[in-house]
Amino acid sequence: MTDALFVVSEEGYWGEECVEPLETLSDAGVEITVATPSGSPPVIDERSIDPDEVGEETAEHVREVHETDERLNDPISVAQADAEGYDAVVFPGGHGTEWDINQDTHARELLRDIVEGDGKALVVCHAVGLLAFARDSHGAFIVNGRDVTGFPNEWEEGIIDEADRMPDGRKLPYWVEDEVKTAGGYWDAELDQETSVTVDGDLITGRGPGSSQAAAETLLEELGVELEA
Repeated sequence: MTDALFVVSEEGYWGEECVEPLETLSDAGVEITVATPSGSPPVIDERSIDPDEVGEETAEHVREVHETDERLNDPISVAQADAEGYDAVVFPGGHGTEWDINQDTHARELLRDIVEGDGKALVVCHAVGLLAFARDSHGAFIVNGRDVTGFPNEWEEGIIDEADRMPDGRKLPYWVEDEVKTAGGYWDAELDQETSVTVDGDLITGRGPGSSQAAAETLLEELGVELEA
C-alpha cells in the first residue's frame, strides 16, 4: 500500500488543486490522510468554487468533495504527522497557504523530512512559497539550486491591487515567485505551456490549478504507482 499525506490550508485552499490530486491518487489505490495546521477541517477559497471563476461543473464537483469527503472533514493536525509514515506528502495551493501552511514549523519539517528521507513531495501553486522558508537539516534552504515552478508574478498581478490586497481585503504577505527566487530556487513557470510540472529529485512542483492533474500523475510515476485503467 502506498500512503500519502495531504497538508491543506485552513485559511483558504484552492479547491481544484486539492481535489484533483486527491481523486487521482485515490483512484490509483493510494491511501490518503489529510492534515491541517490545527486539526480542524480545511477552509476552501470561495473563489475556487465560484462558477464565474472556474466553471459550473468544476465548482459543483469541488464543493461536493469539500463538503462530503470524510478525509477532508476529519483531518489530523500537522504536528501529529510523521513523514516516515508516508511515501509522499502533498501540499495543495491557494492563497491561504501564505498565512498558515507556508509559515507552519511542522509543515516545513514535514517537507524537509520527506525529501531527505525515502519519500516524494508534491507542492502546488501558492504552497510553493513553503520552499522559500523551509530549510534542510544543515540549515540551507531546501529550494536552493533546485528547478521549480509555481504561481507566477504575472498571474498575481491580475488578482491583487496596487497595495497587494486580495479581493477579500487581506494583504498578500509576499509574492511566491520573488521569495522562492530569493531563497535560491531556479524558477520557470513555463508560461508558454498549458501545464507546468517540474521534477527535481524528490521534489515535484506544479504551477497552478490547470496543472493539478498532471502534477498528481507525475507524482504517481515518481512513486512507481500505475494509474488504474
